[in-house]
Amino acid sequence: MPKHFSQSVILAAGLLLPLAAAAHTGTGAVQGFTAGLLHPLLGFDHLLTMLAVGVWAVYLGGRAAGLLPLSFIGLMTVGAGLGFGGIALPHAESGVTLSVTVLGLALWRGWHLPVWLAGTMTAGFAVFHGYVHAAEADTVGGESLAYLQGFLCTTAVLHVIGMGLGQLTRSVAPGRQLFGLVCTGTGLYWLLQAA
Repeated sequence: MPKHFSQSVILAAGLLLPLAAAAHTGTGAVQGFTAGLLHPLLGFDHLLTMLAVGVWAVYLGGRAAGLLPLSFIGLMTVGAGLGFGGIALPHAESGVTLSVTVLGLALWRGWHLPVWLAGTMTAGFAVFHGYVHAAEADTVGGESLAYLQGFLCTTAVLHVIGMGLGQLTRSVAPGRQLFGLVCTGTGLYWLLQAA
């Protein structure tokens, strides 16, 4: 491994570790479209996952480029429905943290999974993300729908940004690997903190 790449990994990890405290805040009074727009940006776990889905979609290419982001958004809506409906989803926070770790591994190690398996995996993680977003919301009725629309819009934008990053790193494997390593390391750090 080149010396500069190792130094970049250490620097990136050092810069990101303080952000681990911002990993799902769980603060209350979250309601409305604007809160929904902002919420995925305030949880570093969500931000990394949404970007990773976009990067991995481009890395896999073909049908995966559209399937991964769309399946994520679709099943995230299902997860939000569970959260808004008060249906318990055990270990949802662990599922969110695991998504950062596993998607990071996929990018770092260059996993070329079949489209159906990659889509199923990202969709499964999406249920946890949607559930946690909704469970943290202080919403009722129309406010729930506005909040859901807000965080789905931001999720879609983050997927597109991730796809842009994926295009940039498509021919530069160390860039994709570095981002994957950052996600994996951050996710593992959070998992250890929760243990």
